[in-house]
Amino acid sequence: MRLIEKVWFRGHPAKWLLVPLLLPLTLLFYFISALRRALFTVGLKKSVTLTAPVIVVGNIGIGGNGKTPMVIYLVELTRQLGFKPGVISRGYGGNAPHYPYLLKEDTSANIAGDEPVLIHQRCQVPVAVGSNRIASAQLLIEQGCNVIISDDGLQHYRLARALELIVVDAKRLFGNGFLLPAGPLREGRWRLNKSDLVIFNGSPNTELWPRKLTTPNAIMQLTAKVVCNIKTGERITLSTFVQNNPQVNAIAGIGDPQRFFDTLSAQQLCLNNTQSFVDHHAFCLDDFSHFNDNIPLLMTEKDAVKCYGFSQAHWWYLPVDTRFSAIEQQKITELLITKLAV
Repeated sequence: MRLIEKVWFRGHPAKWLLVPLLLPLTLLFYFISALRRALFTVGLKKSVTLTAPVIVVGNIGIGGNGKTPMVIYLVELTRQLGFKPGVISRGYGGNAPHYPYLLKEDTSANIAGDEPVLIHQRCQVPVAVGSNRIASAQLLIEQGCNVIISDDGLQHYRLARALELIVVDAKRLFGNGFLLPAGPLREGRWRLNKSDLVIFNGSPNTELWPRKLTTPNAIMQLTAKVVCNIKTGERITLSTFVQNNPQVNAIAGIGDPQRFFDTLSAQQLCLNNTQSFVDHHAFCLDDFSHFNDNIPLLMTEKDAVKCYGFSQAHWWYLPVDTRFSAIEQQKITELLITKLAV
């Protein structure tokens, strides 16, 4: 974890130096973002409404909140409701030959970014990447999609949306509560009450902040049932994997690597050696040179999509699925029906 993230989320002693130094930049960030929102509010900047409804899955802070599993959940749910969904994403970490770029069957994470490739491979759904989300969405509409799910893009106000879902990491919450760069927030906590639904990734503390959350909310849990071999594609149950492997090594290049390691420990896996990487890290074979080849290596599905070209026989990944209670699943379904006018 980078020093600045330790300051944001863990109260590292460096906060006494870094936060005061960064506060002037935070004030500048606040005024610029507030001015931008105001321009859209008064109509000097225009939002574009597409012919297909848009669902935005975003957050008010930097990554690692659980947006991608929620996007996958919505792809499956909208399909059940009779829609033909498509997904748009910024494509962070990718280097496509042109934008907007429509992912193909063999598109790699180097081209389109790790999260879009993960979604495309898992869901077999049209995915387009690019900084111009309106152009990306229009490309998907031309492919026959009749609902667009935006992976992130909460602050992309130029794109009009029918439904806004904000995902919050129930463990890290809002860090020190400051806007960037003194803190991890892109918008203040007030923004939660402007959305249609706040989704907590895990069970949050009851004392979240002084201002009451008035927006409907739901708690999602990420569950894992199988483990997949990156090289061979073999899938075995998680319980069988645990029984056969008393020790594992693990790596994670996500927003909160410790969450992944804690998940493995909760499954009674003994972690021999772990290593964290920054979110969206571009892996190479040398990153794994210090791990024992005789011990299985576990990683997230997001990391695995970047390792197919040089994967080893003992490398595995743990796919996760989003789960809600029956009551909250019904709440989300009814919200979609209402907002998307099924």
